[in-house]
Amino acid sequence: MLGKPIRYHKFVLRSAALVVFAAYLSAQTPLENTGKPMRVPFECTEADTQAAGLSCSEEEPCPVFLELSNAEAAGNKIFLTGNLHTTTTTLYSVLLASEDAGKTWIEPHPRVRFAGLDQIQFIDFQNGWISGANLQSTPRDPFLLLTTDGGKTWRDRPIFDESRVAVIEHFWFDSRENGSLLIDARLDNNLHELYETRTGGESWSMKQAGASPISFPAATKTSGWRLRADASTHSFDLEKSDGAHWQKVASFLVNVGACKQ
Repeated sequence: MLGKPIRYHKFVLRSAALVVFAAYLSAQTPLENTGKPMRVPFECTEADTQAAGLSCSEEEPCPVFLELSNAEAAGNKIFLTGNLHTTTTTLYSVLLASEDAGKTWIEPHPRVRFAGLDQIQFIDFQNGWISGANLQSTPRDPFLLLTTDGGKTWRDRPIFDESRVAVIEHFWFDSRENGSLLIDARLDNNLHELYETRTGGESWSMKQAGASPISFPAATKTSGWRLRADASTHSFDLEKSDGAHWQKVASFLVNVGACKQ
């Protein structure tokens, strides 16, 4: 008799989370690419300022900047990873996505406080992974975002069950199930650690650890996309290679706002 209410309660919680996420997506106004640098929306709240321990005021505000790390495409879909930060503190992770080759942009995953997103890989048009970590103070608690629906939705999967000072140096999947991941844990145990998965990143097992750098076993590929800082417009330019030249597809302002008292 006691089991049914518990299962029902868990079902209600999951359903509520899906409803909240659906509302989050529907409430977004897509960024329109008119050829000028786009501003990723950000409004600094009192909770943001307090959580980050910032000392900001109207007279001396704390500028907030967008930093983009990597770009990847899956067909007509483009994904950009990065974070929002002040001069001293990472505030939130950022994942930007376009389903129309860069004409409009949304955020398909809620921002994660104090986290940053980095490497992206799609093995096909449906299955992809993004590496991330908590960047508050010392990088810790590395995780992956997983998608199996072409980037429409993403699931968080921590690499470790417990909190650890560590960061993902690199990862690579050679199929939807099999992948390798290299962890830099030198600030935790002075080791480099190599992990493997046979579950698409749902779980990982250690294969090697040592004080010396570990040769990563997987090959990498050239995506044909790059991010370039443009000092003249104070923006990040997303560019695509046509073989001989790089063509600008979109541009995003670095300065997105400020935290004040």
